[in-house]
Amino acid sequence: MAIGYACIQLGSENTKLSSLFIKNYSEEKLIEVINNNLNSLEQIIQYNIENNIKLFRISSDIIPLASHPINSLPWWDIFKERLADIGKLIKDNEIRVTMHPGQYTVINSPNEEVVKKSFEDLKYHLRLLNSLNCDNTSKMVLHIGGVYSDKKTAIERFITNFKKLDEQIKNRLIIENDDKSYNIEELLYISEKINIPVVFDNLHHKLNPPENCNLDQFEIIEKCNKTWKQKDGKQKIHYSQSANNLKNGAHSKYINAKEFMDFYNNLINKDIDIMLEVKDKNLSAIKCNLLTSQNLKISKVEKEWARYKYFVLSCSVNTYNEIRQLLKNKDNVDLLSFYTLLEQSLDIELNKKAQINALQHIWGYFKRKASDKEKQKFLKLLDGYINKDKSLNSSRNYLYKLSLKYNVEYLLDSLYFYI
Repeated sequence: MAIGYACIQLGSENTKLSSLFIKNYSEEKLIEVINNNLNSLEQIIQYNIENNIKLFRISSDIIPLASHPINSLPWWDIFKERLADIGKLIKDNEIRVTMHPGQYTVINSPNEEVVKKSFEDLKYHLRLLNSLNCDNTSKMVLHIGGVYSDKKTAIERFITNFKKLDEQIKNRLIIENDDKSYNIEELLYISEKINIPVVFDNLHHKLNPPENCNLDQFEIIEKCNKTWKQKDGKQKIHYSQSANNLKNGAHSKYINAKEFMDFYNNLINKDIDIMLEVKDKNLSAIKCNLLTSQNLKISKVEKEWARYKYFVLSCSVNTYNEIRQLLKNKDNVDLLSFYTLLEQSLDIELNKKAQINALQHIWGYFKRKASDKEKQKFLKLLDGYINKDKSLNSSRNYLYKLSLKYNVEYLLDSLYFYI
């Protein structure tokens, strides 16, 4: 099993993607943006390697305006070696990458121009995966599209247009149930007609279940499993939790550990890949990978605690001390309790006293390094926060700048500055 996340990596330097708008377009600018984005992608892959994350969705924005007529740059030739090197990194470390064309890629539209543009967008995604030398287990996830007042006809149009696609695209495409229009039974019907793998999304299923379905979600996952052939790689599903149990399908800011483990433990077949769709991205991916680890080492838990400790301290001294006490039992770590305590910190309201305490602890790293001018500036910012005329971020951002200047790796690896 691989558990991964989508597109954006939190908590590290040099992983942000750049964008480019039509009004600012030039080939020179495009080359600059692509170069930055490939550097960011490589940094993300390196992070995933270091954290044993074997599943990752590559952003469609790596190549800006990729299928727009304005972009005639042969980026696949210009960056051929760079793409091949990143692809080798992916392959050598057995990471499965996928892509997910956006909401405007709709091959069942009654508008031929929309279909044409959708085909071009799929060609771009194919070209990027091919340029990375990824095999056909690296898939492109697609929703069926709109209903257009006649679902039956819209489904048949999807099937008809799918058959017109290039064979290479067909080999990479997989389809996913959505939260409003096409439920999992309709996906399985389409799969039967065109022999395409089905991705089960648990939250979409909760919001848009089939009528009169007598199967639970775990039985449906098994049913979807039969649509996956050996050439497609392991079955892939999407897992998410709703934000504050809202009905609109908004993803939660983190994956609740207990809720995830209840889901995981009920899976009939655990030899599948799970893509998490969650706002804290890689942080929840690491959490879920550790929670399901068969041979958990205390060193990995201690590394995880090191990332979170100053953030937790800034929320609650009591929770900070509870976790420290919990981790004293190195022979039998209660990881679920550890993450439950962390999640309490993520949900807590801002505690000014705890925030000041954390700022002072972190300042301790610079007491002997900082110049008198830097010391005076920090104390002024801190005093401003205490007396309400300066924001918390003014002090935090300054400590972050000092961490960079003095290369304090422990702090730079911490999530305190990122959550």
